[in-house]
Amino acid sequence: MSGVAESTVSFQSRFARELPELAVPWQAEEAPEPRLLVLNEALAGELGLDLAFLRSPEGARFLVGNDVPPDAAPVAQAYAGHQFGGYSPLLGDGRALLLGELPLQGSSSDGDRLRDVHLKGSGRTPFARAGDGRAVVGPMLREYLVSEAMHELGIPTTRSLAVVATGRPVRRDTMLPGAVLARVAASHLRVGTFQYARATDNPDLLRRLADHAIARHYAAAAQAGNPYLALFRAVVEAQASLVAQWMLVGFVHGVMNTDNMTISGETIDYGPCAFMDAFNPAAVYSSIDTGGRYAYANQPVVAEWNLARLAESLLPLINEDQEKAVEPAVEVLGEFRRRYSDAWTAGMASKLGLAGHPAGSPEAAEVSQLVDGVIALLRDGPVDYTQFFRRLGDAALGNTGPARGMVLDLAAFDAWAERWRAMAPDASLMDRVNPVYIPRNHLVEEALDAATAGDIGPFQRLVAVLSEPYRRRPGLERYEEAAPESFGDYLTFCGT
Repeated sequence: MSGVAESTVSFQSRFARELPELAVPWQAEEAPEPRLLVLNEALAGELGLDLAFLRSPEGARFLVGNDVPPDAAPVAQAYAGHQFGGYSPLLGDGRALLLGELPLQGSSSDGDRLRDVHLKGSGRTPFARAGDGRAVVGPMLREYLVSEAMHELGIPTTRSLAVVATGRPVRRDTMLPGAVLARVAASHLRVGTFQYARATDNPDLLRRLADHAIARHYAAAAQAGNPYLALFRAVVEAQASLVAQWMLVGFVHGVMNTDNMTISGETIDYGPCAFMDAFNPAAVYSSIDTGGRYAYANQPVVAEWNLARLAESLLPLINEDQEKAVEPAVEVLGEFRRRYSDAWTAGMASKLGLAGHPAGSPEAAEVSQLVDGVIALLRDGPVDYTQFFRRLGDAALGNTGPARGMVLDLAAFDAWAERWRAMAPDASLMDRVNPVYIPRNHLVEEALDAATAGDIGPFQRLVAVLSEPYRRRPGLERYEEAAPESFGDYLTFCGT
């Protein structure tokens, strides 16, 4: 271990220390020729990491887990989960390691200011099952790209610090270049973590896990009359807000298993995911979601289902008499639909430039009808979701032609637009909430194909475009265009 790394990086190991039953000490697989592909300099600065070190050969070895500071305690985390509705009692980090926690710069080390540093693709662990524990360049760059795009859109998300090529080919359908993603998160606590702890029938472990989650994310819950019910309510609120934000930008997660739902309310695990091109409630972009369980329109329903599994796990903490715990847990779970609906409706009102009308007013009722009307227009034909809302911003200023030309039923659009414009939509608000640029699927694939072949340039350009998603810039027209017809049906893969 080099001296520069030791002086630059100092980890806490709070998860490993406080919850050893959920942490298996482990070491990353040796990478023969680690080489930095992409580094998130802004995020590195927030974590107090030295850029010169991270760009050095020693830094590359640190970022794949081969050289870590002596205060780091790399562990593979244990968790369970419902995958496509079927329960797996033991999943865990099969190809990942938690190095530890770092405080954000300018903050104390209080839980809500800590950030996990987590490696993905670092080799087999005891949870690997039949997998090789490795990852390849394309999927790791996808996670970097989409997670950072989500961050710039203002949606809570895990983030990406770096992608490092390992120098080892990995067999998938063909031989592909291997890579490790260094991911940063408020924590990696999942609904599946609580399911695992509950299944151990160890009340002390479950309580310590809940206390750990409260300290990391929801400190106010500790002061509530029932801290564990307050924890559950906080997660319900966070997830209702998060999924509404996904829906508002047309994001389809693809694998909403309970092990992919965080307690913090951050988006996690960008494997089979995509942003919708044409609006389609049944949109599915995951190669393994053959039944459409995690389709675009199903995401709020699945989120509520996942939260019910969290409630089941927390029952012994909510009340020692679990029969008495059911009623308050169900009551809190019942808040999800209202909170989701409120977040969705408020978000759609903003997308239409009609925010600020108090609930129960005649104006709010009209806005609700206009929201229903615009969804009906989108359902009626293949309308590019992102382009349409951005062009409505022009319509708010009087130029209805571009948006009108995207729909099939012109009479229906004209009738809707007359009512909408009578409400005096705020075009500047619309431009602040309706992105010009999203990670369009054909551009993502173009960038990943080039990077896999050794040309990182298209990827870096796409990341730069997505760093300012709401500001239209000259010369970037191709980045806001819909996919060509030749692109065809689109599926994504998890990369394992």
